[in-house]
Amino acid sequence: MMFKRPLLLFFLVAAVYLLAIPVDTMDVDASQYASMSREMKESGSYLQVYEQGKDYLDKPPFLFWISSVSMLVLGENNFAFKFPSILFALLALFATWRLARLYYDKERSCLAALVLASSQALFLITNDIKTDTILMGWVTLALWQLARWMQTDSRLSFFTGCAAIAFGMMTKGPIALLVPVFALGSQVVLQRNWRYLWRPVYLPGLLLIAVLLLPMSIGLYQQFDLHPEKLVNGKQGVSGLRFFYWTQSFGRITGESVWNNGASFTFLLENLLWAWLPWTLFLLVALVTAPLQLIRQGFRLHPDQEVISTGGFLITYCSLALSKFQLPHYIYVVLPLAAILTSGPLQQFLKGHWKKWALRTMQVAQGVVLLVLVSFPVVLLMVVFPEQRIWPWALALLAVLLPVVNFAWQKGARGFITGSVVLMIGLNLLLSLWFYPQLLSYQVSNNAGRFIQLQNIPESRMYVFRYKRSTAALHFYSRRVVPSADSLSLLPAGCWLLTAQEGKAIIEDSGRAFTEMKSGAGFHISMLTPAFLNHRTRPQVLENWYILRLDE
Repeated sequence: MMFKRPLLLFFLVAAVYLLAIPVDTMDVDASQYASMSREMKESGSYLQVYEQGKDYLDKPPFLFWISSVSMLVLGENNFAFKFPSILFALLALFATWRLARLYYDKERSCLAALVLASSQALFLITNDIKTDTILMGWVTLALWQLARWMQTDSRLSFFTGCAAIAFGMMTKGPIALLVPVFALGSQVVLQRNWRYLWRPVYLPGLLLIAVLLLPMSIGLYQQFDLHPEKLVNGKQGVSGLRFFYWTQSFGRITGESVWNNGASFTFLLENLLWAWLPWTLFLLVALVTAPLQLIRQGFRLHPDQEVISTGGFLITYCSLALSKFQLPHYIYVVLPLAAILTSGPLQQFLKGHWKKWALRTMQVAQGVVLLVLVSFPVVLLMVVFPEQRIWPWALALLAVLLPVVNFAWQKGARGFITGSVVLMIGLNLLLSLWFYPQLLSYQVSNNAGRFIQLQNIPESRMYVFRYKRSTAALHFYSRRVVPSADSLSLLPAGCWLLTAQEGKAIIEDSGRAFTEMKSGAGFHISMLTPAFLNHRTRPQVLENWYILRLDE
């Protein structure tokens, strides 16, 4: 190996994932999923999914299933919600290593897993839990097993891959099938291995997928197809089966889906530039050199060459980029393939196989990236949340000094690589232990939810009144579904209300007596702005919130 103790680096990265577990969920997605998982656990309704007692038709149920079962065992807390998803992130790392090992030496396969593990995207997605965390694990497992089947003709690997596809579809829909088709299909076409276009084993494989999808399909059919009178996104007669197998994914391209944020074709790449730090430069090199190599070869592979990573990443990217609605984490499903791509230039950089000018240019450019990252803790501690306590500054100093010490110990390219990993570990340790808790002190729903739970307010006496911001975390941390009320006249004396300035003014104007039990200033922290990040201008963009008790 070109660098020492890779297992120690993996262990440290995984430790940071686990240290982020106590951090509260963030609105909207993670808090919504946690709340729905808790609600599923309480209701026992596993085939028919609800959100705050109302029919839910958006994401498939696997995340809710595994999180609700975890809560049954471990209780309704952050650990129970986050831990299963972190396990799937670790599965993605292991499967990335094994997939790369089918085609490359130990060093490159280890590099691929290390790149994925230490990317900012993985630190984010193991903290701010989304369906993509689990999806990544299932899809990478499917790719590894199906690629192994193509090499060894192992039936066990084939059916394991098919099962992983099915569970991936139960996590986020048909994308779990499309990515393996794109990736492995590229390998088949460019190897001219036409016998894989059809194999008799495909029939039992498809049957296995269909059987595993049956419980979820039955639930969708019973909840929606049997009830055309239900109103879903303003429409009646909505088929749950059609929505899941077509509209939710392909409808965003055809225009059938109601979701449209006008994202451009380059939207996912623009967001990946920061999410793939500190390896962005190496990925960009790979995205240029890998296709050029295929062009030079006349789009024909050498016997031991793989195009699973290149084809799987690029075709998936183009498919997702055609969607009229995109979010940054949609591309995360193929980050393991991006890691394998990145490991190519990274290994050449480590071994000094580049021309001298290219090697020196990359060293300077990567050095600039590391300097920018090193300055990040100082900006957080001085501009965003000015800190006078010693321990956050000590942690930030540790994050900065460790890469410097590492580089002094391991000079050259190897020092750049291990220093980059160590820096990401230190930065995310600071984020998890200090920055995120500071940030979440401005998220209303979790703070209000904890107050409600600690005060032991009866469920029948707690309402949300004229509060327009997300309340997703409120239901999870208060351990109940808190109903909304729009009419003050219908609220009885003695009830408690979560409200904003508008709601408080309405109550004051009505003449009803109330007691202010708790108040604070909040912000929608998943949509950060420069005004919020600057501590001097932050008070101007905060919104007051209150928990009031209507007097008897």
